[in-house]
Amino acid sequence: MRFAAAALIALVSLSASAKETVRLAFVGPLTGGNSAIGLGGRNSADLAVRLRNADAKAKYQYELVVLDDECKPDAGVQMATKAGSDRTVVAGVTHYCSVVAMATVDTYHRFGLPTIVWGAVLPDITYANDFKEIHRVNGTMINQNEANAKLVTAQGYKRVAIIHDTTDYGKGHDKYFTQFLKQDGGEVVGDFGVTADQQDFTAELTQIKALNPQALYFGGLTPIGVRIRAQMDKLGLKAQFDGTSGIVNDDFIKALGPLAEGCLAFREGAPAERLPGGKQFLADYNKQGYTNPPEAYGPFAYAAATLIMDAIEKVGPDRKKVIKELANVKDRDSIVGKITFDEHGQNTVPAISRYVVQDGKWVLWEDSEYASGKRKLPGK
Repeated sequence: MRFAAAALIALVSLSASAKETVRLAFVGPLTGGNSAIGLGGRNSADLAVRLRNADAKAKYQYELVVLDDECKPDAGVQMATKAGSDRTVVAGVTHYCSVVAMATVDTYHRFGLPTIVWGAVLPDITYANDFKEIHRVNGTMINQNEANAKLVTAQGYKRVAIIHDTTDYGKGHDKYFTQFLKQDGGEVVGDFGVTADQQDFTAELTQIKALNPQALYFGGLTPIGVRIRAQMDKLGLKAQFDGTSGIVNDDFIKALGPLAEGCLAFREGAPAERLPGGKQFLADYNKQGYTNPPEAYGPFAYAAATLIMDAIEKVGPDRKKVIKELANVKDRDSIVGKITFDEHGQNTVPAISRYVVQDGKWVLWEDSEYASGKRKLPGK
């Protein structure tokens, strides 16, 4: 009897101390041409969850529900519907691809699911609607293209041709780069829209070669960026290749090999090792034995998951309360720097980093031999 009573007391004590499980969704491209970025984001959000679960002070136990949007709007809406309709999912860390993020905002709004975008850069994701559910920790393509145009023109590239995909993502980059290039004294000598699954760019690149631009600006993601850069070489088009955050990943360099050398690109945030708490993030990440690196946007996914869990710890696992709490994020420290959400849920303090490929790696422009003058960019 004593043993039975002791066992009952232990069982009651264990039940009382057991933490409630709270589920968070991660949504990103885990298959297809942009999967490297998606897997890095998933691992980084997973790391945030693992570290929180290891914290004895945490009120809740967290579980990450991982969903693949394939970087396709239809798949993204399906995954957003799956997450939003599951009432055990309290919030989401969502999307790298802008076309997917834009396609899903209505779904998250309809289900009242608070989300924090971790990589997509189209401004309309946060600014086109008054959806209190939608937040974003990274900056937008407006910030990217302002920095891009300044560097390109400062290097003496005034005559620029543009190729962009015809998704909202590509058209947005085209719009803002053109705007800032003209402000900085540059000229768009030709502007070509291509489909996101196009394979052959001979017609566009032949026309561009005849225009004799000093640089070719590319507004799109890695898969077609690789094809365009490779076909430029085959046609003898020597213009400087200048891209967006959509190509800042290891896969771009792996696919092109030596042809990636000297390519320019721009994205939010600094390299992980230079971010506030970045070295600790990388150390923790490496301890987990993930088979993929965090890639460029992993730290943003980590920051998004951390913000969501901070909100839940404060107000509980209630969607409406989490939405209200995220609206109060002001001057919050994170591994990507200070985060302040404006009335649209957009982080207002994004920092843009400039990159160039040097010896098979993305290197900060200011640290490169191209910036020091030791090496010369193509087309100069």
